Amino acid sequence: MQYKRLRIFDFDDTLVKTDSYVYVNNGELKSKLTPGQYAVYKEKKGDVFDYSDFHKVKNPKEIKQITKVLRRMLKKGKGGLYILTARSTYKPIRKYLSEIDIDVSKIYVTALSSNNPKDKADWIKDKIENDGYNDIYYADDSIKNIKAAEQMLSKTNVRWKVQHVKY
Repeated sequence: MQYKRLRIFDFDDTLVKTDSYVYVNNGELKSKLTPGQYAVYKEKKGDVFDYSDFHKVKNPKEIKQITKVLRRMLKKGKGGLYILTARSTYKPIRKYLSEIDIDVSKIYVTALSSNNPKDKADWIKDKIENDGYNDIYYADDSIKNIKAAEQMLSKTNVRWKVQHVKY
């Protein structure tokens, strides 16, 4: 069997730590959440979210253990290499990757504008069904995203591996 590789990395708290926060306003109560806290936050009625910090990459700290994996996959040059982010814009991510000497000409950045784990799983499913990928690697810090991807991938006939990134 010929394998068509798809390699996917989340951005925030997977490839990089930033000082970006999600601000939650619920009437009088205001709070700020890190991407990791937001990933497990249980939304309450009346919550209004402010994602403005995510329009840039704020004070980035590279997570070298995972960028090393990304660089190695990029060097191999086999298959599609994607950054799949809940952010609403891709340009700051491409700029940051260039700044740490990652060749962005061979990386696609997809900004989903959604933190729903099903949206990431559906995006991967679409790549399998419509682009013929049958060898999947996916790295993400969010256990919700990992579980949604595993659940979807377990129903497919493709080779796959997911990695829960914890830092």
